[in-house]
Amino acid sequence: MYRTALALVLAVAASAPSHAADASAAQAMAQQVLPQVVAWRHDIHQHPELGNRELRTAALVARELKRLGLEVHTGIAHTGVVGLLKGDLPGPRLALRADMDALPVTEEVNLPFASKAKGEYRGKTVGVMHACGHDAHTAMLLGMAQALAGMKQRLHGSVLFVFQPAEEGAPDGEEGGAALMLKQGLLRDFKPDAMFGMHVVSALNTGTVAVRPGPAMAGSDAFRMVVHGRQTHGAMPWNGVDPIVTAAEIIGAAQTIVSRKLDLGMQPAVLSFGIVEGGSRYNIVPDKVELQGTLRTFDPGMRQQAIDNLEGIAEHLAAANGASVETQIPLGDSNPVLVNDPALAARVRDSLRQALGAEHVIEARPQTASEDFAWFAQQLPSVYFFVGATPPGQDASKAPANHSPKFFLDEDALQVGMASMLQASLDYLDAPASR
Repeated sequence: MYRTALALVLAVAASAPSHAADASAAQAMAQQVLPQVVAWRHDIHQHPELGNRELRTAALVARELKRLGLEVHTGIAHTGVVGLLKGDLPGPRLALRADMDALPVTEEVNLPFASKAKGEYRGKTVGVMHACGHDAHTAMLLGMAQALAGMKQRLHGSVLFVFQPAEEGAPDGEEGGAALMLKQGLLRDFKPDAMFGMHVVSALNTGTVAVRPGPAMAGSDAFRMVVHGRQTHGAMPWNGVDPIVTAAEIIGAAQTIVSRKLDLGMQPAVLSFGIVEGGSRYNIVPDKVELQGTLRTFDPGMRQQAIDNLEGIAEHLAAANGASVETQIPLGDSNPVLVNDPALAARVRDSLRQALGAEHVIEARPQTASEDFAWFAQQLPSVYFFVGATPPGQDASKAPANHSPKFFLDEDALQVGMASMLQASLDYLDAPASR
């Protein structure tokens, strides 16, 4: 049955004009591989792994790519896997990327394949969950590899399938992600002409995809502060220096950086604290408090202004309270702004409209979330787009967000994502100007 269905897919594709893949072909290819993609997604979702620890996932990916006859390389940036498919016809070089890592989140979605996995994060045992949809990304890219490998004889050019670890960040003290893949020579032997990526999002309903030219996702800078005080009995705080009160003042004052210091008429910006750790007992004023957070910006000048203001606020408030503060801004876990190549984004938008219908393709708003796909986009023309994952009829604005323990993926999004990416890929590879 597989061979018969595939023959029908290829027949539809072969009848399409050479300059643009028939939308029905992309849809049929996505539909054909969908059952296997769903099975892969369930397996990966049930066995999530944190960044730089994606050993099982990487082994699954490498096994499937080898089964398809691709040239496979493993161990890039610790657990990264790439597969190269060379079409039999001349054409351009295209790279497609998916991320494989999960998050330190305990799943709260009642699924038969829900994660029960545990891992270690920052020295603590935590639940592990694919709360951002990377399981779907990995499964879809495997499905696209299977679909395109099945049409190798009429495929123009070559496709590099990049399965990236640690998109959410490497463990403390380690390098990882897209930056490390590039550092270790990902593009040394095979330099693509373009690269595409996509992300499932709960903020859109299934059937809708979003793309925008130019700056699409914010640059991110992690930061860390350690406020040093002097430990004392909680009943006699005047005998010490309270780092908790000082840290609270720093957190409060830091909120004025975005609301009062930055010109938000230029570009959006966000500053958030995510970790506040200090103290061991209710009646002891501790020696120190650690703060960690994230800064998201689109403009280099606004970024530097925010960093300077944050350092100034921390140092002056600490001094005013008789405390001291160590600052690491940025901490090192930073991503540049993700910029979609404008001309290429216009081509991809046309492909998405052909695949899904113009009414299902919208212009994405600038996202204050960040993506280390931005490192790839700095090296070659790239486009990154978003695929809705909340079931139709539900208010996507109220759906549990990516990174939530309640994040839920409507699996109909898998076919939408694959059909969209297959259409964009085949249109790019088949374009006369690219031959």
